[in-house]
Amino acid sequence: MKKRIAIVEGVRTPMAKAGGKLAAVQADDLGAFALTELLARADADPLAIDEVVFGNVAQPPHAANIARVIALKAGLPNRIPAYTVNRNCASGMDAITTAASKILLEEAGVIVAGGTESMSNIPLLFDPGMTGYLTGLARAKSLPQRIAALAGFKARYLKPVIALTLGLTDPVSGLIMGKTAEILAREFHVTREEQDAYALLSHQRTVASIASGAMSEEIVPIPIGGARCEMFAVDQGPRENQTLEALARLAPYFERHNGTVTIGNSCPITDGAAAVLLMSEERAKELGREPLGYLREYAYASLEPERMGLGPVYATAKLLAKAKMTMKDIELIELNEAFAAQVIANERAFASDAFARTYLGREKALGEMPRDRLNVAGGAIALGHPVGMTGTRLVIHLLKEMRRRKLQTGLATLCVGGGQGAALALEVA
Repeated sequence: MKKRIAIVEGVRTPMAKAGGKLAAVQADDLGAFALTELLARADADPLAIDEVVFGNVAQPPHAANIARVIALKAGLPNRIPAYTVNRNCASGMDAITTAASKILLEEAGVIVAGGTESMSNIPLLFDPGMTGYLTGLARAKSLPQRIAALAGFKARYLKPVIALTLGLTDPVSGLIMGKTAEILAREFHVTREEQDAYALLSHQRTVASIASGAMSEEIVPIPIGGARCEMFAVDQGPRENQTLEALARLAPYFERHNGTVTIGNSCPITDGAAAVLLMSEERAKELGREPLGYLREYAYASLEPERMGLGPVYATAKLLAKAKMTMKDIELIELNEAFAAQVIANERAFASDAFARTYLGREKALGEMPRDRLNVAGGAIALGHPVGMTGTRLVIHLLKEMRRRKLQTGLATLCVGGGQGAALALEVA
C-alpha cells in the first residue's frame, strides 16, 4: 500500500452463543446497533460518510444486501450507498480491506466497514422433495388436483436440511470444517492433550482480560429482553471454571473413533457484530483525529480446501513480502482460533524451514509465534466465531491491545473456509 489507512475507532457487540442472549436479534439489527454505537463513540458526522461496507456469510433472506439494510436501520441518509462482501470467515476483514482500497483510489473519503452474523438465525431448509410437494400444492386449481397433490406427501419431506451444517461444509472437498482440523492434527502431530491445553489457555486469558476491564473497552452493551430490558455487556462464551479434566471428558465430535477435535477445543457457534470507521491518514490529520491505528498492508492467499486451517501462514508469507517485513517486526499477533489443532498447526508451520521450502517457496521459515505474543487475551475458542464478524473483531481487538501494551506493529490473521487465508499488518503510530 502506498499510503496507510487510519482506523479511527472500532466497536463490537458482546458475543453470545447461538441460541443464547442474542438469538432474538437478527444479523441486520446487530449490525445496525454496532454502526450506530460506532458513530456515537467516534463522535462522527453521519453526513460525512461516503459508503458502508459490511461482511456477512449467511445473508438472511429478508436482508439480501445486508449492508444497505444496516445503513438505513442505523439512520444513515438514503444517499449513502452500501454493499455486502462475503469471503467466508474473512468477510469482516474483507470489508475493511475493500473499504481501504476505495479510499486509496480516492473513490471515497470516509467509510464505515464491519461484519455481522446471527448464527442463531441461520434457517432450516426443506429438501427438494418437500419443495416440489409445496409447489405442486400451490399450483393445484381444482379440488381433484388438490387431493392428488396432498396425496403425494411423504413423511420424510419433514426432515429439515440444516443450513448451518451446509455452510460449514466445503462443497469441493466434502469436509465439514472440524474434519479439516483433524487433517491438520494428523499432519502436524498435534495431540489431544495439546489441543485441550491450548483451549484452557484461551479461556484463562479471555477471563483475565474480562476481569481486568480491558475487554470492555471494545464492547458496547446491547439491550435485549423486550419489555424487561436487560443490558447484555459481557461475552457469553468464556468459562471461569474451565479445567483440563472437563475438557478431557469430551468425546471427539467430528471423527468419533480416532479423532481429537472436540467441542471444547473448537470455537463455539456464536452471534455478534462489529464496525470500524476508516479514512486516509491525511484526512485523519486534517480533522485532528488520533486513530486507534493504521492499516499498513494486507494479503489474501489460497490453498487446498481440506487444509484450510493453514491459511494464516500462506497469507502472512505474502503479507510480509509485500510489506518488506519479517516476523521479528511483529510485536503482537491475533490468529483466529477456529480450532486449537489449527492454531498449533500454524505455530509449527510458521516455524518450519521444511514447510517454507515445500509450500511457500522460501528457504527459511517465516519465524516463530511465541505464545507471549500470540492471542494474549484469549480468542475464539473462548469467545466464539460469528463468521462474518470475526475479521473486524480481530482488527479492533489487536489495535486496542497494542495501545494498552504500548506496542507499534501487529498481525491480524485467520483461516477461511474453502481454503483461503487473510493477513493484515497494523500499526499504532
